[in-house]
Amino acid sequence: MTGAASAGAAGLEECRIDAVDVHAFEVPTDGPDGREQDGTLEWEATTMVLVRVHAAGTTGIGYTYGDVSVASFVVSQLAPLIEAEHVTAPPLLWHRMGTAIRNAGRPGVGAMARSAVDVALWDLKARLLGLPLIRLLPAYHDRVPVYGSGGFTNYPLDRLTEQLAGWVGQGIPRVKLKTSRDPGRDPKRLTAVRRAIGDEPEILTDANGALERKEALYWARRFHDEWDVRWLEEPVSSADLEGLRMLRDRGPERLEIAAGEYAFTTRDFVGLLEPPAVDCLQADVTRCGGVTAVLEVAGLAAARHLDLSAHCAPALSAHVFCAVRRLRHLEYFHDHVRVERLLFDGTLAPEGGALRPDPGRPGLGLEVKWADAEPYRVYGARPA
Repeated sequence: MTGAASAGAAGLEECRIDAVDVHAFEVPTDGPDGREQDGTLEWEATTMVLVRVHAAGTTGIGYTYGDVSVASFVVSQLAPLIEAEHVTAPPLLWHRMGTAIRNAGRPGVGAMARSAVDVALWDLKARLLGLPLIRLLPAYHDRVPVYGSGGFTNYPLDRLTEQLAGWVGQGIPRVKLKTSRDPGRDPKRLTAVRRAIGDEPEILTDANGALERKEALYWARRFHDEWDVRWLEEPVSSADLEGLRMLRDRGPERLEIAAGEYAFTTRDFVGLLEPPAVDCLQADVTRCGGVTAVLEVAGLAAARHLDLSAHCAPALSAHVFCAVRRLRHLEYFHDHVRVERLLFDGTLAPEGGALRPDPGRPGLGLEVKWADAEPYRVYGARPA
């Protein structure tokens, strides 16, 4: 525990932010031919933008996954706004950031930048108080159920089944694969997965918005009836709210429609909820505005009697989503698990199908492994 942390809440009132530094790391995928694919996108690397906020000899960290331009957005738009401010009220600084970037652009890059800074502010406050972040938040849970996620569309069948069956073998009772890039191949893929994992584990699917409405309805019925699929994520574009509502209303009763990972603002979530376009709402803490925004979205979901599922970034989502009353689960995404293990000490491993934040480590419990991270740097300079 640092000197600032031992001073407790009284000392915290006098703490102001000393400095902000920003870094970005690009980690190649481990997919076939160095690529990974889903229903609508192909990529060769995953970029993490890391924000560090310093006060009283203590450092808080936050991050997002996006283009390296997010890093320069933080430096030009957000860092000057929070430097020299008090560390006690991350939601107040979150609100100020949102107001300040009105013309620069709140959604997209702006939302991801704001998310990373907000997470760093919450992590900093928790570390100054000597608390794990879960203890600083209004937690309803002490762990978050997970589902194994990967199953990219360019995986050969042996790798697809090995990956998903591997998660089941680790005690994770639900797994997700990408679908719909070439819908005609999906029956063979789903049959292989169901055979590999057995009848009991849940199969979740993610089309990443690849299908048109009637096509999606056809596959929704087949997925459910032939392979007992209970979750179809973004069957159509998440911008097609009418299409999502049609699938929710006309698809199989026991097949849930999910979306929300590309919601950047509160209004985006309201659009998915009024009238309801999903059976289970998703939120990405690294895109929607950070910890402060997730708490707000959790209230929206609870008021409408819908569960909220965490999209990716498991090392920080595990803490944050313990504060979601109507929690469903967390996406234990292959790419992000790899990147977080590479860049941080203190990442969490599933136990009994769930991630449980470490009560003995302050903040998010993460420490940057600078020597391991350095070969992947694409922005910023290594701290002295």
